[in-house]
Amino acid sequence: MAVDRERVAALVRDLLEAIGEDPDRPGLKQTPQRVADAYTEFFSGVGADPAEPLAHIISIARGPAPDTLPSGAVMLRGIRFRSFCEHHLLPFAGHAHIAYLPGEQVVGLGALPRVVDILAARPQVQERLGEQIADTIAAALDARGVLVVLDAAHDCVTMRGGRQTDATTVTVAARGAFTDPAARAELVSLISGGAS
Repeated sequence: MAVDRERVAALVRDLLEAIGEDPDRPGLKQTPQRVADAYTEFFSGVGADPAEPLAHIISIARGPAPDTLPSGAVMLRGIRFRSFCEHHLLPFAGHAHIAYLPGEQVVGLGALPRVVDILAARPQVQERLGEQIADTIAAALDARGVLVVLDAAHDCVTMRGGRQTDATTVTVAARGAFTDPAARAELVSLISGGAS
């Protein structure tokens, strides 16, 4: 579903009037269209299939390196993401750390950030975002376990209310083997030791 740019621009114009501004003054004249253009990018994941980047799986046994079977988890740390909190339509941004325990299939590492990007590009809450990432990976691959850790700063916390400018929120979503706390402890320590 594509963002209706003209409708967004009209609504932003109404919003500017509602807060007592003049949408025709020079500094604001282009703002409705600029916001519409930005929202087209920010919410491009609405209606998009987050599993699409995972469609090209690689067989371990029949792939390019069949003699190199992974004995442990595959982890990609520090995936930058940004999303919009559905409660206030304010941004939250941070890092996603994803690990999965392959079965017979792996996926190119570049596919994992694209899954994050698609799911983050819609109105979200961080808790659900992590769960959706984990579910998408678990459903698309024959992974024996999936772990998704999100660490993000929320503008609704840093800019309003208590204004806790240094506060971040950490959420964990685990599937399969990584639902066992002992099994995910090593991964969490790898994330903590290497996270920026």
